[in-house]
Amino acid sequence: MRTYARAIALVCLALPAAHAASTFGGTDRFDLSRDDIRQFIESAAQTEGISADDLYHLLAKAEPQPKIIEAMQRPAEKVSPWWEYRKRFLTAQRIREGVAFWEQHRELLDRVAQARGVAPEYIVAILGVETFYGRMTGRYRVLDALATLAFDYPPRAGFFGKELANFLQLSREESVDPLAALGSYAGAMGAPQFMPSSYRRYAVDGDGDGRRDLFSTWDDVVASVANYFREHGWQPGGPVLIDAQLAPDTSLTLDPANLSLTDTLDSARAKGLSFDSALPGDTAVILVPAEGEHAPAVRIGFANFVTITRYNRSIRYAMAVHDLAQALVAATFSTGK
Repeated sequence: MRTYARAIALVCLALPAAHAASTFGGTDRFDLSRDDIRQFIESAAQTEGISADDLYHLLAKAEPQPKIIEAMQRPAEKVSPWWEYRKRFLTAQRIREGVAFWEQHRELLDRVAQARGVAPEYIVAILGVETFYGRMTGRYRVLDALATLAFDYPPRAGFFGKELANFLQLSREESVDPLAALGSYAGAMGAPQFMPSSYRRYAVDGDGDGRRDLFSTWDDVVASVANYFREHGWQPGGPVLIDAQLAPDTSLTLDPANLSLTDTLDSARAKGLSFDSALPGDTAVILVPAEGEHAPAVRIGFANFVTITRYNRSIRYAMAVHDLAQALVAATFSTGK
């Protein structure tokens, strides 16, 4: 490996500290006498087997974070056009550091790929898009983020209430300090940014030490991302995404919110799209709008593309993961690694 790549690996690719100080300096607290919070505590105590007193004790130390509400209302994958969103993730630095990460963890990635059938470049790309290969795992206490969204964000209070209950249970199962664990503004944790329910359901013990540690153990992180993909239908060796050309004077209206395989290759051709694929005409696909800077474009996603959207329910996110994966392959090939 070249000297500069080795330096990047040594400097950038260690997992960061997962926790903040256990005492927080703020003064704002949730009003635990609120009916919705009391109902949450009663329900969580019953479903998760945690005493109500313990729940009151933990939530008494949670702090509202108004900035999280602001962030929830303007996620980049929903407000940015594709060409602009893509630029954020297909940078020279992200590709360079992805190649270094791949080289540093090649044995682990190859082992997991063989065991679970998920191509290494897609595992690396997920980590690159989510946390810049483990360097940017979030700055909010997970407890604060989930409590804020569960109690002060009505549009998704039910979802985040369940995630908060899962987090409190997870803290017991995996010895995660609930007063110190850091994550994203939505409560996602560790290098792969798993939500608490996904952590509990899909994380695996990759190194056999009896714990599933997505904060500081790469064996667990890599194996867990691959397991998430397989559990959501990843087809080993299957296609992911191809580009298509729209016939001149043909218009095509596509729903950017569609995340299902609602077309076939034959129906795509019938709608005026041309593309290079030797797969059967009845192969199920999704037609993906990809806004260019100067003109619209269309891409064709397969079942594995839809699997990526189960990690983050956005076609732009899934395209970014795919394109970064392919850029990593191209860069690795060009340097002979």
